[in-house]
Amino acid sequence: MIQVNNLSKTYTNGVTVLNINNLEIPQGQSFGLVGNNGAGKTTFFSLLLDLIQPSTGFIKNKNVQVNTREEWKPFTSAFIDESFLIGYLTAEEYFYFIGDLRGQNKADVDALLAKHVEFFNGEILKSKKYLRDLSKGNMKKVGIIATLIGNPEVVILDEPFANLDPTTVNRLKKIIKELSDNPNVTVLVSSHDLAHTVEVCNRIVALNKGEIVKDIQTSPETLKELESFFAV
Repeated sequence: MIQVNNLSKTYTNGVTVLNINNLEIPQGQSFGLVGNNGAGKTTFFSLLLDLIQPSTGFIKNKNVQVNTREEWKPFTSAFIDESFLIGYLTAEEYFYFIGDLRGQNKADVDALLAKHVEFFNGEILKSKKYLRDLSKGNMKKVGIIATLIGNPEVVILDEPFANLDPTTVNRLKKIIKELSDNPNVTVLVSSHDLAHTVEVCNRIVALNKGEIVKDIQTSPETLKELESFFAV
């Protein structure tokens, strides 16, 4: 599904923040990306979403090169941070806007929102608050559920567990696991939280200074292996 070839990103100051020669993420895989600050996780997702241009190489999403064509956009969704939101809309207005972009009518969107009422915990829907007035955690809830609109085949979540309370984290892990159960959906999650990422992903790739240093199929030993690695 996702193929990385000779991919690098170097900024004008000469610092290379990402350098991945080869990486393949099959369709249906739940893929976790872990690493310290500055490891290159968000840079990789930004390249995957054509938010920045690579210095060398390319990424293909379902055989579509993302920085030269746009056919990948209808089946790919992402939430990186609150800049993906539209602050002057309410949550419902934003969901319907995304639904319209993805060919979903109001009833389709309402059905999805009803499925995730527990995740919102009564704090978002019908509150009449603009997105800009929500807490960081509630903004994240809106952004995450918006990625599910339109039944995307690729879902990309950058640091989804940050700023969420423990109950919401557990509900989010359930959502990600349900997505992962669909063989047609590829889920990519980046996080500083090793335990949460190992729990929801069946493959973990660790980055250090922009390069892959671990590529592990998740097993009962994975968390201990990662904790030992990052303890050094």
